[in-house]
Amino acid sequence: MTAPLSLIAYRTASFLATPLAGPILAMRLRRGKEDPRRIGERRGLTRLARPPGPLVWLHGASVGEAAVLLPFVERITRTGATALVTTGTVTSAALLAQRLPPGALHQYAPLDSPLFVRRFLRHWRPDAALVAESELWPNMIVELKRSGSPLAMVNGRISERSLSRWMKAPRFIAALMKDFDLCLARSESDGERLVALGAPRVLVAGDVKFDAPTLPADRRELAELAGLTSGRQIWIAASTHEGEEMIAAAAHRRLRQVFPDALTLIAPRHPDRGEEVLRQLEAQGLVCALRSRGDAIGPGTAVYVCDTIGELGLFYRLAGVVFVGKSFVGGGGQNPIEPARLACAILHGPMVANFADAYAALDDAGGALAVARPEDLGDALIALFVNAARLRAMARAAGDTVERRAGAVDRSMRALKALLPVAEAAR
Repeated sequence: MTAPLSLIAYRTASFLATPLAGPILAMRLRRGKEDPRRIGERRGLTRLARPPGPLVWLHGASVGEAAVLLPFVERITRTGATALVTTGTVTSAALLAQRLPPGALHQYAPLDSPLFVRRFLRHWRPDAALVAESELWPNMIVELKRSGSPLAMVNGRISERSLSRWMKAPRFIAALMKDFDLCLARSESDGERLVALGAPRVLVAGDVKFDAPTLPADRRELAELAGLTSGRQIWIAASTHEGEEMIAAAAHRRLRQVFPDALTLIAPRHPDRGEEVLRQLEAQGLVCALRSRGDAIGPGTAVYVCDTIGELGLFYRLAGVVFVGKSFVGGGGQNPIEPARLACAILHGPMVANFADAYAALDDAGGALAVARPEDLGDALIALFVNAARLRAMARAAGDTVERRAGAVDRSMRALKALLPVAEAAR
């Protein structure tokens, strides 16, 4: 199949734009979006030698996709093969530094220039590659297939909006999708959309996030925080986007009309916004503490801003009632499965298209509740805290729903057996 002119134009333009990588990366460095010690990795350079033996490249965009890849990383490294994980954000690199098992490496993904991708592939020589969800970088895909490596998509996710956008360039996207040896979709609807884009082989394996390991927590920290907050009604607004912190503040004020000692935790989706969020809340007259600077929770603390990386497991265990962000502002919703696995009662706004199937399953089982309007969030919290039996039932339903829907990793690994030299041993 001859490459369409649109793909040839993209590859030519991205090659010619390679000299712009320097200014782009410099700008991102100034904004704190790149690691100055590892900036060469974005050009396909590395200080690490390729380990001997089989190596599988696993790529995801950021924190959410990294979480999807972790179960595959664990299966692959268990066989003695190396798992090379690439992501594109400082936040995901910090998370993976905490959670990658022995036998796994992290690198920042090269920018999508043919030169940088070829340099990366020449050094690492992957025996196979997996991309998480909807990572469709044209040069990465084309150069990887030219190198002869099998390529598969895991937990494939294509929204209706993405489908509409891609269908404006049908030959371009079809040329990319044909290079996937296998696409494992997270749901029937995602599978149908992948087929519509031109993927030649699609299987529905289920949502890998239902198989994600339980988020870790430091037991000593948990015991200390539980002691400091004993007897208080605690909830968390997790993975919030700009604007949702003010919604949480309003809900806190409403909650304290009934429970004066209530404590609100707020974990911004981007932890580097922590101090900005703190200033906004303090401007509302709320007494706040900031996790990243070591502030203690005192009896008068109203809001604890949880602006650290890798500690959501701690805060979910402490709170038990979770509002999941990006569901009132930003749109699409964040992952509800992580708190559900920890048997938290879940509240969310109406904008949850990114995890529609997961939210539908949790809502239907009674483990989650949709809150129609931001101004209703405080009343929803009150209704839960005044009815302890209902709160316990929601928490149990959330945990049970996750357990029932597990198994996607096993199904995926069986489907990948022909592509991954490690898959047979990893079953």
